[in-house]
Amino acid sequence: MGEGKQGVIVVEMSNMTAKGLVGGNPIEQLQAKFKDLEARFKTWLSKQTLPVEAAVVTATGATQGALLGALMGTLTNDISSSIPNPPPGAPNLNPQAMASFKQAQALSGGPLIQARNFAVMTGVNAGISCVMKRLRGKEDVESSMVAAFGSGAMFSLVSGMGGTNQAANAVTSGLFFALIQGGLFKLGQKFSAPPAEDVCYVKTRSMLSNLGLQNYEKNFKKGLLNDSTLPLLTDSALRDVRIPPGPRLLILDHIHRDPEIREKRASWK
Repeated sequence: MGEGKQGVIVVEMSNMTAKGLVGGNPIEQLQAKFKDLEARFKTWLSKQTLPVEAAVVTATGATQGALLGALMGTLTNDISSSIPNPPPGAPNLNPQAMASFKQAQALSGGPLIQARNFAVMTGVNAGISCVMKRLRGKEDVESSMVAAFGSGAMFSLVSGMGGTNQAANAVTSGLFFALIQGGLFKLGQKFSAPPAEDVCYVKTRSMLSNLGLQNYEKNFKKGLLNDSTLPLLTDSALRDVRIPPGPRLLILDHIHRDPEIREKRASWK
């Protein structure tokens, strides 16, 4: 009787441990809960209408931008206090100097000013990106550049960087933001894309991973043994790329049992 209860307790404790209720890393548990909450939020958001989704995404982006701007404003508060205020007659005497003063104040304002500027910039960017993605069904460089143009133009207008000719400077800032964002998007695509040669080793890598022999992937690549050569593999070919006897037997057995590879072998005979 006691052993039965003890067995039940062990099973319950195992279930609780598997669910993360007992033991485990608390940081990992917190991360798992956050990811679950984020997934539920995205699922709910995807079911909403376009105006609702755009409003929520814009508000979320603006909040994140405001926090970042407030932090930056705190760090640059000493710089903004050192910039002198222009005299009252300066706008009539030298408009370019007045515009320079406004740009310097916009870039080095206090926490509230920077929070406002960054909230507008990130909120507009997130909102336009959301609308473009919903309308076009994809997120590409064109959508990213359109969103960056809007955020750059609004940042110029709100921050006062435009000076006397705000419309022209808003367009200039928008184009600058769009070009920077487009370049970063293309750069990210270039570095995130897998190398061209890896496309030829998808099945080979999967086979080696399933067999626990992923360390020998470099041997396959060195011998140019890719997915197209799997049906032709022999013991001598594997020996030539310096794969030991044990792994060779496992690989050949897997190839012999794989129905797709066997079908290719039969079609070539």
